[in-house]
Amino acid sequence: MNQDWEDRVTALWARFDDYAEEETDEARFRAEIDALVAELPDGSPLGPFEQACAWDSTGRSDQAVPLYREALRRGLADASPYKARRTKIQLASSLRNTGRADEGLALLAPELVAPSDELDDPVRATLALCLSSLGRDREGLSLALGALAPHLPRYQRSMANYARLLVEPQEQPGA
Repeated sequence: MNQDWEDRVTALWARFDDYAEEETDEARFRAEIDALVAELPDGSPLGPFEQACAWDSTGRSDQAVPLYREALRRGLADASPYKARRTKIQLASSLRNTGRADEGLALLAPELVAPSDELDDPVRATLALCLSSLGRDREGLSLALGALAPHLPRYQRSMANYARLLVEPQEQPGA
């Protein structure tokens, strides 16, 4: 879509906090997103992406999941690789929120080896939440610490080691 459309979407999201957390205001926000989506050509992957984000941001992960899937199915990765990666993060989070953390983990795990960008930390944070929801807290903590370590003013090496040790098999005494 053109830059004017993107700018209007960005401006609407910038005003998101102006919408009270009441159902009528949330519905109005989603209606404004829908109006912008109506301007898109048929089959655009940007439409379901923005609609999914609106449902998700208003606490309705259950409504967001099929829309995120539709955006990816329509080729969001070709239209915007960045938004496609965001979609995978948000879809994994929504899957976790709806009791399907295993699906979120499967969807997002390949992103650990994807080309690096500013979304690496959100990938790891969301994976950590999925792992925790699956009772795999040590793995989740390892991912979270590993993502945090480079941002610390000190102790980066120590925290990275602690993160690694959380998931490495422990040596048995006397072995």
